Amino acid sequence: MVRSIEQSAMRKIYLRLLPFSIATYFFCYVDRINVGFAALTMNRDIGLDPAMFGMASGAFFWGYFLFEVPSNIMLDRVGARLWIARIMVTWGLLSGATAFCTGPWSFLTLRFLLGLAEAGFFPGIVLFFTYWFPDQYRARVVAGFTVALPVAVAIGAPMSTGLLQLDGLLGLRGWQWMYLAEAVPSVLMGIGVLFYLTDRPAAARFLTAEERDWVVHTIEDERRQIERIDRVSLMRSFFDPKVLLLSLNYLGIVTASLGMLIFLPQIVKQLGISNMQVGWVSMIPYVCGALAMIVCGWISDRLGERRWNLFCTSMLSAIGLVMAGMTLGTWWSLVGMSIAATGFYGTKGPFWAMPSMFLTGASAAAGIAWINSIGNLGGFFGPSIVGWVRQSTGSFAGGLFALAGFALMAALVSGFWLNIPRRVARPAVAAAE
Repeated sequence: MVRSIEQSAMRKIYLRLLPFSIATYFFCYVDRINVGFAALTMNRDIGLDPAMFGMASGAFFWGYFLFEVPSNIMLDRVGARLWIARIMVTWGLLSGATAFCTGPWSFLTLRFLLGLAEAGFFPGIVLFFTYWFPDQYRARVVAGFTVALPVAVAIGAPMSTGLLQLDGLLGLRGWQWMYLAEAVPSVLMGIGVLFYLTDRPAAARFLTAEERDWVVHTIEDERRQIERIDRVSLMRSFFDPKVLLLSLNYLGIVTASLGMLIFLPQIVKQLGISNMQVGWVSMIPYVCGALAMIVCGWISDRLGERRWNLFCTSMLSAIGLVMAGMTLGTWWSLVGMSIAATGFYGTKGPFWAMPSMFLTGASAAAGIAWINSIGNLGGFFGPSIVGWVRQSTGSFAGGLFALAGFALMAALVSGFWLNIPRRVARPAVAAAE
């Protein structure tokens, strides 16, 4: 009887929350990474050289860093429904406003403000999932949610380069149409969040009374198991060694992945293909990443293991980036970047299942946001490093090798130090496979 209640509850929650969360993150990420495709024509129009483009693009992550923790604490206090709606509407409006930047500094300012607006969205959803999904489901549900990242690049690539073809329509450049058109869905979905999401399982009308009781009692029992061993306070969550090691690992992965992502269209362009073909070819690494994300999340939950899944996928990223740098200008570089993307996105499920293994309540809200905010500074360092190396040497190769070093750092942190014991008793057989 209990098993059937668990299966029906999990099935309903998956179907209710996961597809909608994926859709919101899809549009979030399209608005974040379309700058790489805009650069194919925008940089010339507003006077951006590679170094300035890398720095200005990465300014987004300083805004993210500053407001990430306060944003997640607000979500925990006012509820996911209201706060996620606020985030989506403001980031959509600011993303659309990027169409009207006129030079390097207005572009940099808007990227910084976009980071402020979006801060708290990803860790907020991860925290939101801890309210609804027991420990044994979290790697696969986070992997399912974050599959929106590679899918956003894969679908957003031809979509963005297609919008670039509207150059001259109503007196606007193609990159301006791209920013405006891709901002609209974010605003509309943000309004939709107000009517669709439910903050906590106890208020879920789509569950039966028995299903609500099972979810609430299971999550509460796991929280007590964790806190019985060691309760991490809100302030301690900023300095706990495990939090800092997770932040360092994530910094390495994000630096490597976003350093490659932002410049991917320009690297692919060196293959001698058209802008529209750049969009289609840029899909390939991220299709690989989407598949890896789902498979690695499932394996991590199935085995009940996080650390060595994280180590292997981080190493794969480093290997792929080295290969891409050694074969730059050939189609083998695309193979290398596809291997790297497989590793980047394969880390997501096991990684984001780890903080909730020792953080609960407000400390989870702050700790998850703190890990994400520190890690996402890599979104500034990665593009800045690649842009500076490109400006200095005329080649992307040195930048890709530097990114490989960050991925290797992430692997070493995981392999040598990131040992987080499981505190929640794991069922003999995972349910709702």
